[in-house]
Amino acid sequence: MERERPQAGRDAQADLSDLVEAVARTRDRAAFAHLFEHYAPRIKAYFLRLTVSGAEADELVQEAMLAVWRRAETYDRRQSSVATWIFTIARNKRIDALRRNRRPDLDLNAPGLVPEPEPGAFQQLEARETAARLKAAVAGLPDEQRELLDLAFFQDISHRDIARSRGLPLGTVKSRLRLALARLRQAVAEGEDGS
Repeated sequence: MERERPQAGRDAQADLSDLVEAVARTRDRAAFAHLFEHYAPRIKAYFLRLTVSGAEADELVQEAMLAVWRRAETYDRRQSSVATWIFTIARNKRIDALRRNRRPDLDLNAPGLVPEPEPGAFQQLEARETAARLKAAVAGLPDEQRELLDLAFFQDISHRDIARSRGLPLGTVKSRLRLALARLRQAVAEGEDGS
């Protein structure tokens, strides 16, 4: 008698495999209903053993069985039994749910998400005055320093490429840029001091 039982189990697995293949071939709703009736309670029991709440277990069962419906054509009886295939899908749905739940909630008050407050009238005036001083200081630079600043900071060309294009040693380009920046800093600082 015990020998018949494994055979009966194999026949039942073959029948279930046929049902999955019917869903894959013709979207057979009756075949899917049989699969659902057979596996949904088993999958739910599996989730409950994993301490998933009843409502979440029901939702995961629905997701898993929907995946069975959508991916039935990927089932291959030569690679696994129907039960293994379906429980693998269910396990993956559980893992996906755990990952979703582990994501931290978005804190809308986090410093990186809070926009900077609009500057006040005094700050806006100060920024305009600083920009005007800077513009005047740039205009007052020797032509070569102004051109080097333009290439390095506004056109984003590397110092090495500037040196090559101008036929200058790299150290000369760097020292002229440092000199120009120092003059600009001094001009802006003098304006802030009221000098």
